[in-house]
Amino acid sequence: MSPVFTAALMIVTGSICATALRAAEPAQPATPNRLRAGIIGLDTSHVTAFTKIFNDPTATGDVADVRIVAGFPGGSADIPTSHDRVEQYTRQIHEMGVEIVDSIPALLEKVDVVLIESVDGRPHLEQVRPVFAAGKPVFIDKPLGGSLVDSIVIAELGAKYKVPWFSSSSLRFGPGVAKIKSDPKLGAVVGCFAWSPCHLEKTHPDLYWYGIHGCELLYTYMGPGCVQVSRFQTEGTDSVTGVWKDGRIGTFRGIRDGKADYGAMVFGTKGDLLAPGYEGYAPLVEQIAHFFKTHRSPVAAEETIELMTFMEAADESKRHGGAPVDLKGVYDKAREQANTKLAGM
Repeated sequence: MSPVFTAALMIVTGSICATALRAAEPAQPATPNRLRAGIIGLDTSHVTAFTKIFNDPTATGDVADVRIVAGFPGGSADIPTSHDRVEQYTRQIHEMGVEIVDSIPALLEKVDVVLIESVDGRPHLEQVRPVFAAGKPVFIDKPLGGSLVDSIVIAELGAKYKVPWFSSSSLRFGPGVAKIKSDPKLGAVVGCFAWSPCHLEKTHPDLYWYGIHGCELLYTYMGPGCVQVSRFQTEGTDSVTGVWKDGRIGTFRGIRDGKADYGAMVFGTKGDLLAPGYEGYAPLVEQIAHFFKTHRSPVAAEETIELMTFMEAADESKRHGGAPVDLKGVYDKAREQANTKLAGM
């Protein structure tokens, strides 16, 4: 266990023992067909939000067949938004009937499927390795990894162990988003302009931390196939434009000044439509539950890796004053480093 996880866990478990918290009665009775789910990383609001949805006694469909039963706190000492919140969210889900364990191996003994929710993408690789080795299907919350190299390694390990996984922002699955994609007034998508908040975190590539939401929305409409990226940045705004192999253009606007909202304008062969942004966590949770039951990912691994490459290429363009950067070169460089890392595992 890393020093970061150990320090955070000591804080959380010590507080729980000191106050003698007692878990609430399970929200749902145990059934033979219900999947037991465990959460790794209790330092984001997703933890409490997802647990409320999964463990709601009135849940229906696939969601009703999954229950959060165990959690491992984790936490990152060098990110305030992680270490300042891990105790709070650990306490809250413990009070919701979730058992808190002191290690990932202990969690894996108690669950059938796993959600990695650590807000910090850097530990995701080490967190998912024992999950893959145990053969447990896993949802990895955004960002997939703390770097493109780690993201590629995660994808390769998933393939090696033949364990299903997927990673996604909640923005991809909103009902309004799906409605726009199938609207006959749009026709075929010829371009998209998407936007979202874009707060930065020094430990991550710029867009991995929060801009990923808007980039994910851009890819939801454009699909994979971007070949080149250019990026310009001011203190309050990022503008990232991608050129797709078929000549289409998609742009992401990252917002730090002004109203930081989510949304997209989608340009089609028949018309242009304004798409909604954030529509809640429930649609994503439904996709996670269906994935856990079917082992079919709603987002292809190749598209997720391209998305991570798109954001990494944006950083490379920024380092070169906004010059266009080919995704292939960025991916190939990261792939070499990933191969070296894999060889040492």
